[in-house]
Amino acid sequence: MRYWNSWGHDGTEKPPLTGTALDFVKETLGDSSPLPEATLEDVCSQVPVSRLPDHPLIDKDTEVRVRHSRGQSLPDWIAMKSGDFGSFPDGVAFPETPEQIRELMDLARAEDFTVIPYGGGTSVVGHINPQKQERAVLTVSLERMTRLLDLNEESQIATFGPGTPGPMVEAQLASKGYVLGHFPQSYELSTIGGWVASRSSGQQSLRYGRIEQMFAGGRLETFDGTMHIPTIPASSAGPDIREMIMGSEGRFGIISEVKVRVTRLPEKEEFLVVYFPDWASAYSFCREATQKKLQLSMLRASNAVETWSQLKLAGHDDLVAWLERYLRLRGVDEGKCMVTFGITGTCAQVRAAKKQTHKMIRHYNGVGMTGLAPRVGKLWEKGRFRYPYLRENLWQHGYAVDTLETSVNWNKTNATIDSIEGALRTALEGEGEVVHTFTHLSHVYTQGSSIYTTYLFRFGKTYEETLARWQKLKRAGSEAIVEHGGTISHQHGVGRDHAPYLKAEKGPLGMAALYKLSDHFDPQQRLVPGVLLEEKSND
Repeated sequence: MRYWNSWGHDGTEKPPLTGTALDFVKETLGDSSPLPEATLEDVCSQVPVSRLPDHPLIDKDTEVRVRHSRGQSLPDWIAMKSGDFGSFPDGVAFPETPEQIRELMDLARAEDFTVIPYGGGTSVVGHINPQKQERAVLTVSLERMTRLLDLNEESQIATFGPGTPGPMVEAQLASKGYVLGHFPQSYELSTIGGWVASRSSGQQSLRYGRIEQMFAGGRLETFDGTMHIPTIPASSAGPDIREMIMGSEGRFGIISEVKVRVTRLPEKEEFLVVYFPDWASAYSFCREATQKKLQLSMLRASNAVETWSQLKLAGHDDLVAWLERYLRLRGVDEGKCMVTFGITGTCAQVRAAKKQTHKMIRHYNGVGMTGLAPRVGKLWEKGRFRYPYLRENLWQHGYAVDTLETSVNWNKTNATIDSIEGALRTALEGEGEVVHTFTHLSHVYTQGSSIYTTYLFRFGKTYEETLARWQKLKRAGSEAIVEHGGTISHQHGVGRDHAPYLKAEKGPLGMAALYKLSDHFDPQQRLVPGVLLEEKSND
């Protein structure tokens, strides 16, 4: 069963927080103390009587409602750990077919209640949180719609239920010799329907593409009926309806079926880690490798502070000590930057790509291709989806960790990183608090790169004070992104947390068009009002 107030499932092996790692955090931020946590029983006792009608698809059990009340943002964690949820859905529906979703949509319109689509519950920007309102709130969980419904091997189109989580997507495809290749950090719990709704990006997007390249079509349940999105390879027949649905975040309807483009399982795949003497070398390598279109499946560059921090937090003290000595002997020491990359394809493709990549690594004075790179790469591969568990480990010692992400053109990348990190580092100076920040380029394109910044800070004396600190940090980082012309989200979506900043990217005409679309599909604003688009003023 899923944890009710943190990430993951009961019994999942969590990465350890070693004494060395904890000492590093304490030395960097200062000593801290955890805050008391509410029990599930405490929270269940706060759940009010449901306002929904009885219906065979709707569960009004208090614990079920609690477990579907929040996502995985830092404010969500504060709500779950403190027990101060504020509001709960009035019930949770568990449809198993598109027709049952259709039935629930018709019921919501007839009875006038708010509907919240719920996939894996992994949102980090407030997509799924019920708000206090006059209407009853129904959360529609898609967790029972997890099957591979069809695989057209001639066209390589797979059809899935929208609630299929990442591991089930790949397991069902692998049994037939195929792969989708979408591996976001939330892969363990996030769902294929959620990936489409939030325009997700996976770690190996260099080979497989973002969800935009994978999403071929499907089915959307709206208040006015079912919209079928056909799977056409390419079209010049006006605007692409697929693009309209991707990133709509539940505002236009509930995705009830997802058709994706899949490929044959690769013959070979390797992940390797190399180190460059400084950021300029690592950055230049990544940009050139991308623009020359080396056949890599992923490419990630950590700046010097992230490289240093990750080595301290890694939990492999003996290996890290050996690695540091080796790199020092090779002339890579203070200021070194780690680059992680994947090579995927046929055996011949992998050999050729390694040869080309090795040559470019040498050109930029990188170290690690012989023996070291595969060993460290295997460690990265083993733990590639375990990073979310770090938050719980740090939480238990009184430290909070969160992230910001954006993307910009290459000519803006370094200035944007500096601005985001600077804004975060200084955001709590007035309280005398240190904020530890570090960044990596997580997805690269010929035009530019995504920027993924992590920041750690101490809890306040109360949950309210901790939330206030986060709000200052979120605002400072988001304003820095907007000032440099970055997108407010490269991969997490908009939700409620990013909605105030969307207009900086879309402009007044773009925002007006989005509001018109929302009004077309949902004139009464019953579908997750306030998500993606801020609620309109009544003035």
